[in-house]
Amino acid sequence: MSRDKPLWTPTAQRKAGANLAAFTSHLAKAGHSGPFDTYADIHRFSVVEPDMFWGALWDFAKVKASKRGKRVLADQDKMPGARFFPDARLNYAENLLRKSDDTPALIFRGEDKVKRAMSWRELNDAVARLHHAFAKAGLKPGDRVAAIVPNMPETIVAFLAVTSLGGIWSSCSPDFGERGILDRFSQIEPRFLVTCDGYYYNGKTIPIANKVVEETIIIDYIGSATDISRTVPRGVAYEDCISAKKLDPINFAQLSFDHPLYILYSSGTTGIPKCIVHGAGGVLLKHLSELLLNSDVKPEDRLFYFTTCGWMMWNWLVSGLATGATLLLYDGSPFAPSERVLFDYADEERMTLFGTSAKYIDAVKKSGLKPRETHKLATVRTMFSTGSPLAAESFDFVYRDIKPDLHLASISGGTDICGCFVGGNPLSPVWRGEIQGPMLGMAVDVYDDEAKSLRAEKGELVCTKPFPSMPVRFWNDEGGEKYHNAYFARFPNIWCHGDFAEWTAHGGIIIHGRSDATLNPGGVRIGTAEIYAQVERIPEVVEALAIGQDWDNDVRIVLFVRLREGAVLDEGLIQAIKQQVRKGASPRHVPAKIVAVKDIPRTKSGKITELAVRDVVHGRAVKNKEALANPEALDLYKDLAELKS
Repeated sequence: MSRDKPLWTPTAQRKAGANLAAFTSHLAKAGHSGPFDTYADIHRFSVVEPDMFWGALWDFAKVKASKRGKRVLADQDKMPGARFFPDARLNYAENLLRKSDDTPALIFRGEDKVKRAMSWRELNDAVARLHHAFAKAGLKPGDRVAAIVPNMPETIVAFLAVTSLGGIWSSCSPDFGERGILDRFSQIEPRFLVTCDGYYYNGKTIPIANKVVEETIIIDYIGSATDISRTVPRGVAYEDCISAKKLDPINFAQLSFDHPLYILYSSGTTGIPKCIVHGAGGVLLKHLSELLLNSDVKPEDRLFYFTTCGWMMWNWLVSGLATGATLLLYDGSPFAPSERVLFDYADEERMTLFGTSAKYIDAVKKSGLKPRETHKLATVRTMFSTGSPLAAESFDFVYRDIKPDLHLASISGGTDICGCFVGGNPLSPVWRGEIQGPMLGMAVDVYDDEAKSLRAEKGELVCTKPFPSMPVRFWNDEGGEKYHNAYFARFPNIWCHGDFAEWTAHGGIIIHGRSDATLNPGGVRIGTAEIYAQVERIPEVVEALAIGQDWDNDVRIVLFVRLREGAVLDEGLIQAIKQQVRKGASPRHVPAKIVAVKDIPRTKSGKITELAVRDVVHGRAVKNKEALANPEALDLYKDLAELKS
């Protein structure tokens, strides 16, 4: 594919029909001067006049609130410390339950085991019933509710019921181990637990009754909830909670803009996970900006994101209800019963927005599947990718073998902000290997070590102005020291995210990986994603992981590769890998050592864990193995003879 022209350019018709076009008309009618001709123009306005932008978005999105107040942004020169809509009173759940008709709100697939749908009327009804059950049980604003749950309709019902009362939600997926669950939930002392009786993964049925404790609502997924509820002290089946004959309307708790909505967790690979508290108004407004404006989600859309309830993309997906769109939910392996399953789902349910991870796209590519030849995908107009940097070759694969007329929106942000710093937009071209640019309202830049802005050079991804979804605080962080140190210690009054990034000539962004996993051989900073992009072009390599090993008063690059079945890491393959890295990146990127491994450790959300491997290689203890999906893989990296010379 040519690198001299974009892979995709939106048509004039698509631009004119985008929500952003309607939003700019709204700005003009409200008296805001432009120009608003390009996405860059709109973004510039959003960061130069943040109070005007976020105020206009509130009105455009028709945020439901008992009070907005005149103030949009107070103390805007403070990070942290800025406050958005400090006088507002609202409820997050009320903003998601806007519709109550018989069109589908939720469509669900549990691998090939479960298939069902829930209308908007049924969703409102179920939330109301569970709302009153929680109220009767004494749930009050600020009470924490923990959940060990799959990505299924009952989970969304429970989440909305809890937040309708002002409760604070916190969830993880049912494949978490007991230690990982306790490391998270024990810190927040939940009053209630919501769980399932089990889950399906890769065709297997996996019960989780041994993880269930008292004061528990148990969702029936694999058919054993009633039996479990009889044996758990103060346990009750979900169906019993929503069985009340009389249905009263929901009394949505009207609370402050910053009232805690949910608690998310850092990956926990370097210690007990940090408990990140997100506010209801900030999350709602940030997600509305991303969904309505950057992602162009409309009420008639069918929005899908492959995610578990332990990843912030689940929280992002659920906010899609605020647009009036139908959510397509999937739980289980994206390759069960085959690599076709998510594309089958897209065709069957007329999916319009397909969200997934960079690793999934790479895995589909390596499986040999070419969805363009096997599926219609007639309704899919946007594909999102996040979780790790999307390689340039994966851009090629999407446009060549999935769909040529597709908005490929590579996005990047994090649990820390429950949203994105950079991502896609429906008005600009898509260039190979590039994220289109900063999200609206996000004053993103790339800094060097002296806090000077860089162009066409690699540096730290920063945000120089406040935005609504900054965490309210960390749980159990009196005085805010941990919060400050996490983001503001390096550059005062500037959010430093910990990503290694670079502006492109097109105004786009390339993320080169986490800066704390950046390699420094000879004092030169190298992003691990730059190496992976080259190595994973080698047919014999399924995936790779790179670390810096302390060696001879310097750092040398060590590359671990997981190979295709039958492939052997002989001298010929080693030289082929090195040659590809040298040619595609630079001589400095070439690993000093290449080692074959049978598995690569990753977090529950699928991200590879360079830091944990680096600790094992250096003989340091990994502080929280429970954060990993496959902690046993770490044993493969202990005392390797190849790394002793």
